[in-house]
Amino acid sequence: MLAATLINPMIPILKLTDTVGTAMDWMDEFRIGQLVVADDGIYKGIVSEDILFDIADSTQPISRIIIQHQDVFASEDNHPYELLRLVNEFGLDIIPVVHEGKAMSGSILVKDLVERFVSELGIQEKGAVIVLKIAERDYSLSEISRLIESNGTKVLSSYYSSSESLHPADHSLLTLKLNRTNITPVIATLERFGYDIEEAHANDPIESVDQERLDMLLRYLAT
Repeated sequence: MLAATLINPMIPILKLTDTVGTAMDWMDEFRIGQLVVADDGIYKGIVSEDILFDIADSTQPISRIIIQHQDVFASEDNHPYELLRLVNEFGLDIIPVVHEGKAMSGSILVKDLVERFVSELGIQEKGAVIVLKIAERDYSLSEISRLIESNGTKVLSSYYSSSESLHPADHSLLTLKLNRTNITPVIATLERFGYDIEEAHANDPIESVDQERLDMLLRYLAT
């Protein structure tokens, strides 16, 4: 799954000659707070609803409005991890995608990105989540997966992140999504082999992706 496959062709791209009113109408229609601006097909930046709200004259062209993030964009071959980094770092609702010479390829809605990414990770599947606290020198996903699979359970997805709040400092967190909710045997096996279970949750399927889950996902990926 690359950036090019996530482009939403229905999202309009503003021209410098478009008016503030046009931008506001499109934002309202598509329920987004940002739109991409291009000039003759070349990426110029992003305009935000917050800025447009302060413009009294809705007939003013976009060329006279503050355009942000001129150097913030994705390439067609960027992976979702890089896209999520941009979202987290710059507070984006929309991700411009360009190819050679900053020529516009299209736009990605952040909500579409998150929904696809959640689906790819298997987060919507019914299953438990366990969080291990492990020393970095002892980290081996293949070994941990082998122990889990010895109990007839599979790892659907995983996050590995350092945690500044953990002491000693060389300990990290490994979050694992499993394909079963009954994980008592898995926990027993991991503990028997010396792994420290920080958290364990038998989760139900996730029906929708709300802001809280998005924030959680971005925090994991940003660490």
